[in-house]
Parts: sequence; C-alpha cells; structure tokens
Amino acid sequence: MSQQGERHPGISGQEDDWWGQLYDDSAPDTGPADVADTLDDRFASAVSAAAGDSVADPAPGGAGPEGTLPRPGPLPVPEAPAPAPPPPTPAARIRPDVAPWEPTAPAGPVTFPAGPPKPSGDPSRTTAVPVPRSPEESAAPVPRPAPEPRAPAPVEPVEPGKSAESVDPEPSAASAPVPTVSYVGDGPPTYDAEPTVLPAADPDDLGDLVADTVLDGARYGAFTLRAVSVRGDSARYRGEPRRDSMLTARFGTGESALVLVAMATGARATPGAHRAAAEACAWIGRAVGRSHQRLSEDIRAARRGDLKSGLHRLTDRSLGKLRAHAADLGIEPEEYAASLRCLLLPADPECRTRVFFGVGGGGLFRLRDGAWHDLEPSVSDAAGDAGPPVVGFGSVPPETLDGDRLTMDMGIITPPSPYEPAPGLAPREPFRFRASVARPGDALLLCSGGLAEPLRGEPDLTGHLTQRWSKSGPPGLATFLADVQVRVKGYADDRTAAAVWEA
Repeated sequence: MSQQGERHPGISGQEDDWWGQLYDDSAPDTGPADVADTLDDRFASAVSAAAGDSVADPAPGGAGPEGTLPRPGPLPVPEAPAPAPPPPTPAARIRPDVAPWEPTAPAGPVTFPAGPPKPSGDPSRTTAVPVPRSPEESAAPVPRPAPEPRAPAPVEPVEPGKSAESVDPEPSAASAPVPTVSYVGDGPPTYDAEPTVLPAADPDDLGDLVADTVLDGARYGAFTLRAVSVRGDSARYRGEPRRDSMLTARFGTGESALVLVAMATGARATPGAHRAAAEACAWIGRAVGRSHQRLSEDIRAARRGDLKSGLHRLTDRSLGKLRAHAADLGIEPEEYAASLRCLLLPADPECRTRVFFGVGGGGLFRLRDGAWHDLEPSVSDAAGDAGPPVVGFGSVPPETLDGDRLTMDMGIITPPSPYEPAPGLAPREPFRFRASVARPGDALLLCSGGLAEPLRGEPDLTGHLTQRWSKSGPPGLATFLADVQVRVKGYADDRTAAAVWEA
C-alpha cells in the first residue's frame, strides 16, 4: 500500500502541477466575489437550475478573474403562474404563516383515513401542488371555499283549524320553575333586606346572644319537615335580638318516635323577650320529651279528647314556670311572657295524624290542591269541648281513669300547679288545639304572627307561595329560607315557620 503524499516513480511531475497551482504563493488571491449571496438569490438559483437553465453561462458582463468561476448574470424572471383552482381538501391549502420552502401541513385537527387512499376515477385529475408565492402574495389572505348550502329543515304540515304556533308549543307555565322574589305587594319595604346592626353583647354572658337566622329540617315516615326562624327587618335595623325562638327535637326511635316543633315569641318592647321565648320552648320540650311514648300511642290511637286535655296541662305548666321566673326576676309577668305554638309529628309512616296545640297569636295553614286553608282554631272552638274523633280513624273507646287517664300517666297532678296565677288576675290567652289527618300532597304550615299576618293580609304572598310549593315538592333548606323571607311592606316582625310536606 502506498502512503498518502508518497511520490511514485514513473509518474510525470506535470500531473502534480494542479496541487502546486492551488497552493502556490504566486497565484493571486481571488478575493470576495461581487455576486450577491443572499437566501433569495440561492432560492432563485435553485429554481432556475430546476427549470433547466445553466448557471455556468457567462453573463453579459464577461468572465471573472483568472482561476474563478464565471459570474452568473441575472436569472430570467419566470412568468407569473396562472391562479390555481381552489384546493379540494384542507391539506392542499397554503398557510400564509409558513415559509415557501417549509413543508405545508393542514391547520387544525387532522383525521386519519381508515385505509390507504383510493385512486381517483378520473385519470386526468391531478392533485394540486403548492406553488411558491412571493412575500406579497403570501401576506394576502387565502380564499376559503364557500360552505356547502344546507337543506332547509322539513316543516310539518299544519292541520286545518290550527295555527302555526300550535305545532311546536312552548313549555307551559306550570312546568317552568317560579323564580324567587325579594318582596311582593305595592312597593319595596322600608328596611334593608339584609342584617345591618348586630345586637349588643355582654362579655360576661355571651350565651345570651341569639343568631339572626336558625334553619333546620328532617324527613321521617311520610313527611318532610322544613323549619326556619328569621329576625325581622325592624330588629335588624335597630340592632335588637330576635324575639322568636324555635325548637325542633325528636324523642324516641323507630316508628314510636315523636317529632316536636315548638316556636315562641316574646313580648314586644321588653328587654328579656328573647330569653322568655327560649325558656318557653325549652320547658315545653322537656315536658313533651318525658311523655313522648304515651303521646305517640294516643296520636296513633286517635284519642283526641285525651290528647287535648293532656297537652293543655303541659302547656299551662310550662307557661306557669315562665310567670314564676318573672317573679324571681322582680318584673311583671306580662313583661316576661311569650306565645307558644307546637306541632307533634309521629314518625310512624302509617299514621298521618298531625297535632297542633298552643297559646297566643300565629297561624296554622294548609295548602291542598293549590288552595290555602286557614286551620287556626277559633277562640270558641278552643274553649269548647274536645269535639268529635279525628276524621278517618273513627271513635275509640276511652280507657280513662276518672276521665283523665292521659294526664295521670304523665305524672301531672290534678290540683292546680303552684305556678298557676292567683285568682282575680286577668284571664290568659285561650288554649288552642287541633288534630287533623293529612293527605298525600298536602303542605301544612305552622308560623308565628310575623308570617301569619302578611299571609292573611297580602294575597300576593299567598299566591307566590302557592306557585312555589304546590307541585314542586319539599324545597331545600336554602330555598325554603328564601321563600319565607319574601317581604311585604308594613310587616317587619320576626318570622318563624315550620312546613310539613306529605309524601
């Protein structure tokens, strides 16, 4: 093998003259060429070479210095290509944001064919190839093919005697949800809709504070319960505590369980009104809780007379304790009094008896078949006898001991309680009692005077609640709160309400 650069004998020295001529110092330096060497020039040269033009032909300017390539002259300008037809597919479009020498890719998502492309049936049809454009043409927007026209939707024929609107009627008003409103009536109420001032707090008695709103709910047996107590607009504006108090409690388990809803309203314009209402609810809750088993049995057996007499004594004893506490505080009983209204709901799904009892103002209403019924017992009914048995259960033979079995089993003594007022005092509010049998779809509403008065005085409020509660079923807690808070001008007291929806 020969080594690189080794001179072999027999080879003429003239054959190696090209090496000396290339690296001989006597050869003049060619220097920089005066031919433009830009990217556009290289591209134009490549296009000319592809068209068959020779780049080695000397230009009219003559050849360059000895030992250099001849200078190329100006390339012939190709004729402007005819406008290409609109591309049949998005893949053949030229994107203006891509350089001409870069590969063209379709914009947007790409779908892949399920198999190899099929040849076209017309051999004369060829695939459009992107043509390089000048910078001015590339900046211009690329025309897009016009969208294919859509066939109009078929129109069903209209029967004779019917209008076009009857073919596609809009949803009925009954099926559309009824929006909530902030107020009803002639105009907006005087006070703001939201709380503005908090009640004054005692650092040594923070347990005396009352929340602005209390919300509760449950579902047992065949009923769904929603309960709420809200501070009135007037108390919110003045920074007074909520005078209404509410208690929801379940006593017992299983089908023998009994649900109690108690609400009380303290006397107006008295400092301790909220305390009196809370104590009234607590005392009636203790009394009912200790006797819930007997009460549940009497409700399921429809012993209406026993229920009325027994609940009357429980209520009198609880309010008697309230008057005794007023004496301990050194204030008049009227200043530490409260109205009390309660609802007993058995958890047994086979028993639909709902029992109301209480003393003082408020309301008891029932929404049935889209109409409101005022079930508040009148004073004459409250002062009368127990009345006939509950409708739907028939008469049950009383099993009494001296005519008062229920109260004897509860452990309540027959003589007047020491908390009873002395003879000669002004008569108290009459005891109210009512037992009714619910039907599927009913909504029973027990409320304090703050909601009962606008319900009786403003038809727009009853109409709004009828639309909200008639066919929609039990609302959620937040929705129920919004419904109870619908305001009416002239009614700014606390509102406490408990509604029971029957399955």
